[in-house]
Amino acid sequence: MAYRPSKKLKKTLLGGGAVVVLAGLNAPAALSFAEAKYHAYKIAQPGYKARYGSWQQLDVPDEFRLNAIHAALLHTGKVLLIAGSGNNQKKFDAGTFETILWDPVKNTYKKIPTPEDFFCAGHSQLPDGRLLVAGGTARYEVLDGEVKRAGGGMRVKNESPDKAITLKKGTVFRSPSGVEYVSKFDVTVPKAKRDFRISYFKSGQMKPWETKVTAAEARVFVEARKEGPRALTTEAAQYKVLGLKGKDANNVYGIAQKLTTEKQDFQGIKAAYEFDPRAEKYVPVAPMKDARWYPTLVTLEDGRVLAVSGLNDVGDVVPGDNEIYDPKTKKWTKGPFRYFPTYPALFLTQGGKLFYTGSNAGYGPAEKGRVPGLWDLRKNTFQPIRGITDPDQLETSASLLLAPAQDQKYMVLGGGGVGESELSTARTALIDLKAAKPAFRTGASLPQGTRYLSSVLLPDDTVFTTGGSEQYRGRSGSDILKAQFYEPATDSFREAAEPTVGRNYHSEALLLPDGRVATFGSDPLFDDKDNTKLGTFEQRVEIFTPPYLHGGGAEARPVLGEGPQELDRNGRATFRTKDAARITDARLMRPSAVTHTTDVEQRSIELGLTRGSGTVTVQAPLDRTLVPPGWYMLFAVDKDGRPSVAKWVRVG
Repeated sequence: MAYRPSKKLKKTLLGGGAVVVLAGLNAPAALSFAEAKYHAYKIAQPGYKARYGSWQQLDVPDEFRLNAIHAALLHTGKVLLIAGSGNNQKKFDAGTFETILWDPVKNTYKKIPTPEDFFCAGHSQLPDGRLLVAGGTARYEVLDGEVKRAGGGMRVKNESPDKAITLKKGTVFRSPSGVEYVSKFDVTVPKAKRDFRISYFKSGQMKPWETKVTAAEARVFVEARKEGPRALTTEAAQYKVLGLKGKDANNVYGIAQKLTTEKQDFQGIKAAYEFDPRAEKYVPVAPMKDARWYPTLVTLEDGRVLAVSGLNDVGDVVPGDNEIYDPKTKKWTKGPFRYFPTYPALFLTQGGKLFYTGSNAGYGPAEKGRVPGLWDLRKNTFQPIRGITDPDQLETSASLLLAPAQDQKYMVLGGGGVGESELSTARTALIDLKAAKPAFRTGASLPQGTRYLSSVLLPDDTVFTTGGSEQYRGRSGSDILKAQFYEPATDSFREAAEPTVGRNYHSEALLLPDGRVATFGSDPLFDDKDNTKLGTFEQRVEIFTPPYLHGGGAEARPVLGEGPQELDRNGRATFRTKDAARITDARLMRPSAVTHTTDVEQRSIELGLTRGSGTVTVQAPLDRTLVPPGWYMLFAVDKDGRPSVAKWVRVG
């Protein structure tokens, strides 16, 4: 529908010097102002909003603004925004870690004491509604040319089977040539493993006990005490630990392969916490075995959580040592071994396998762990699925399980080359895992090459996509101020209202219980097209209201009344409603936990629907690989796609 300005508006736009602008075309700034005025008028019209939706910036008090690196919707309806140190070295050095709890209904904010630097952690929804947060930052990166002292990973060995040993931060390791290195963190090395063996003489008589001791090992990052080339080494050597006495001096030592002044990457932590939505605080649980920075946490069908990848405590990509958290015991156990680059997009599929779409957020070599495929956790086998267009541009791409989850159709959107590549793609790809031979096919194209695209499932089964940038971290002013809806039924995009805030790296978007979409964050390298002004983190929050809530939609939407907070053993629940006759569909939608364009939590399940007199009864599948245990938003939808405000229900 075309919109024309009224005579009154034209008079306003052409007043105050704008006439000269339009007549002489010699004042582009004034012309831009006039165009902006008309654009503001156009997007405020009810007809425009009913077709394209609308945006609104929140007025966030200064004291509650933060660098939103992570966003998770809790079953209380509040949104947990986690910054940690927020990609701010000064805050990291000061130990200033931040979390804000936002109530979208009341638009109120609360500061949450944050015990660790959860910057670039992983998170996952637990069956009881708590949020598992694991990993984060132990040390910030130091770029090439800025590393003054040689450093790297030191493997600390302990040959004593009698006791573990803890070396405090600042422990000195001395090389055979006398060069000294200092540990940057505490490290505890377990006691060595002692094996007893029984053997026999040829006569059949038992020999004396034989004992085999296998040294235990832990890693720690070390840095040379002094600058200079003498501390550089690329050869393996054994290092003496200063300050140890007696047997410890012989049993404990360091081994390093490579200590250089090359770029030193971020380093992860082992810490894990559950955020309790009722008490509104972090609760410590057992730490992971491996430190992880940029890990993916994915909920399994039994409610346990698999932690995959991440940078470890010396800044290397975890080589494949994955682990599983059990919310019942609050402890971690060893998971199946498999390598992935950091923040891999892993989705629980029907049947229990994990589907790796190929999407990831960065660290790792370009030729390793980048091929999509199906991972059978029980057998620890991986079935590669090739054929996706632009396979070299899956980094910073978005992925999601299209609605309804029963169809098992997945989508990959946009992405770019590995690292700081200038490549970006407008490609989308679709795959049906129910097909006899699942294979990617190219879907409708995005308007342009896009990295960091936010993609959110809506209750009407469409996908809302917004933001992103064409270049790495919005370089050269390449933020994309566009949004669109993807229609799975027709494999097509249609225009949505344009956001006013650019979103690239470190940005998030998620569905709220009232059917709106909240967007947060953005961390550009530069704030100008010429790349001369260093970027500032985007702290504004912008909310998108979809068309289904305009044109009378907010008032006309169906309403769910009283009903249970948990599905029964048959997956059913009955709710009172005066709108039973016009409710046509129901969806169970899992709340998001999103960071770095990675959201493996969101999914939308089609429910069986029975209408009664003043009631509706919904029924969910009992298959926990389709509906993992936890809290969900239940939306009732009418024939025009208008959703109710969600009811929170728990799947046990």
